[in-house]
Amino acid sequence: MKYKAMFSPLTIGSVTIPNRFAVPPMGNNFANTDGSLSSKSVAYYGARAKGGYGLITIESTVVYKEAKGGPRKPCLYSDDTIDSFRAVADECHKYGAKVSIQLQHAGPEGNSKLTGYPLKAASAIAPSSGREIPQAISREEIYKLIECYGDAAARAQRAGIDMVEVHCAHGYLVSTFISSRTNNRLDEFGGCFENRMRLISLIIENIRKKTNGTLPILCRINGSDDVEGGQTVQDAAAVAVYLAEECGVDALHVSRAVHLHDEFMWAPGAVHGGFSAELVTEIKRAVEVPVITVGRYTEPQYAELLVREGRADIVAFGRQSIADPDMPNKVKHGASDFITPCIGCLLGCVPKMFKGEPITCAVNPIVGREGELTKAAVPKKVVVVGGGPGGLYAAKVCALRGHDVTLLEKNGTLGGNFYIAAFPADKGDLTSAIRSFIVSCEDAGVKIRMNTEATAELIKEMAPDAVILATGSKPLILPISGLADCGYVTAQDMLEGKVHVGKKALVVGGGMVGCEAAEFLAERNHDVTVIEMKDTIAGDVSAENRLFIFQDFERHDVQLLPGAKVEQFFADGVSYTTADGTEGEIRGFDTIVLAMGSRSYNPLEEELSAVIPQVFVIGEAVKAPGNAMLATGEAFDAALAI
Repeated sequence: MKYKAMFSPLTIGSVTIPNRFAVPPMGNNFANTDGSLSSKSVAYYGARAKGGYGLITIESTVVYKEAKGGPRKPCLYSDDTIDSFRAVADECHKYGAKVSIQLQHAGPEGNSKLTGYPLKAASAIAPSSGREIPQAISREEIYKLIECYGDAAARAQRAGIDMVEVHCAHGYLVSTFISSRTNNRLDEFGGCFENRMRLISLIIENIRKKTNGTLPILCRINGSDDVEGGQTVQDAAAVAVYLAEECGVDALHVSRAVHLHDEFMWAPGAVHGGFSAELVTEIKRAVEVPVITVGRYTEPQYAELLVREGRADIVAFGRQSIADPDMPNKVKHGASDFITPCIGCLLGCVPKMFKGEPITCAVNPIVGREGELTKAAVPKKVVVVGGGPGGLYAAKVCALRGHDVTLLEKNGTLGGNFYIAAFPADKGDLTSAIRSFIVSCEDAGVKIRMNTEATAELIKEMAPDAVILATGSKPLILPISGLADCGYVTAQDMLEGKVHVGKKALVVGGGMVGCEAAEFLAERNHDVTVIEMKDTIAGDVSAENRLFIFQDFERHDVQLLPGAKVEQFFADGVSYTTADGTEGEIRGFDTIVLAMGSRSYNPLEEELSAVIPQVFVIGEAVKAPGNAMLATGEAFDAALAI
């Protein structure tokens, strides 16, 4: 596929962007606690500029001291941080990218414990259950805040930033004024549409005045709030026209939802790229200024169509740019096989962001650590045992550092449990991720030996300087009465198509593996029941992914029995007890599918440690159950230590 539209330049205001690939603003917690951008920030943004993204947007930056939403949020309410922003801008400009900064007041989504100041919003309406009720911001503070936005933009301009983006979405402060759902004010900032738009209008006017009208101004808006009484796409189109025609903004960035529906803000793997395209199309029809679309784009083909058809002008690859900072260059040079997709796991990005910790990524643990990947002082001979995500990533990084690397895999297929996890519905991106790991290993010079059992004797004969053991885990089989004779199958064997499953299936274990096995079977018209010892089904799954699992369960009438401990297995079912001592039986099943967890498999460490200078054990070989984020993160650490 040709990507002429995505690689064509675009002018926003006075600034020409070299292509249509953008990095949107995403919290990463790489900033220093004083609000300055760190050397990690420079490396992170610079890597994405080097990778070919034409527009780099620095994450939401605080304009007002009292509104700092996290300990490591960048800040522009003081001249003290200007130089750090200049360092990021200079690094990105070195590769031809243009740089924007998103200016934000977190409003009711802030953190009063952190700042020591009460939360503020258009009206005293809590964003969700259990959250602090914000104070209605006073008129006096509103006008003070307007000046702060202009001052922050002026500092951005002095730092060499190319444009600024005002955050008007997601239930943050400006958003609470625009939506009639959250604005019950009776002064000049409430009531009719023009009044609700007054705050953003005055902010834009102040920015323009303080930057001499030469700094392009963008606004990020919701294409829909996705809540009852909130902004619809029709409302959003009117907001877009007002911003473009009345306020004169230079471009619009269309996002989606408030935090009550995070599944639309950072969609999980069950959601495919372009799921908000119709919202963006409606807004693009209404305005003449450039429009940026965002929303789980992981590959370029649909992005190309949107731009080619005039339905959007720029496509922002959010978490995809975390997973693969080099994606635009790979597309440009016809190396799509090397693209590492965001798999929507929500393990290392969003949870870390909310905790105030530096983000990471299951498929790209180097994120935020770009400066650490250097050539080894002394090249060594390295053997990696196991071709799952941890083993593949360790082998790749070792080879990139200059080591002579051989990877041993006992099976005829690479990927380990990651490969098996790719079989359930909506998990196909895992296959692309594994494929990218494989070709990256081959390109780096890793020698991959398939169908090779890694014994201590074989490894000793190879005489490596270092060994990385990524031997993973095996399904957990508990010594429960009747289990050995009930004719069970494992979820892993079922997903790989190694065993037949009858019409009625009982899945024993309601964690992630069991739930995905149940989804897989239910979608194929099996009658499925899930029994789980814990009170919560899918308790080890992110909230956003869990939502879609339960939607599937409801659609396919999957029966759930949480809080039930299996006491005995029969050929067609189990007996169980609940926490209150109630006993029960469920029978009549054709197949019992085991998904009771996993146990570490590490048969080589003890013997090899006695003869090999460096031995590292990573991933589920250390502790099971684990996940790909832990495996690849430990793989990176091990590779750096050799």
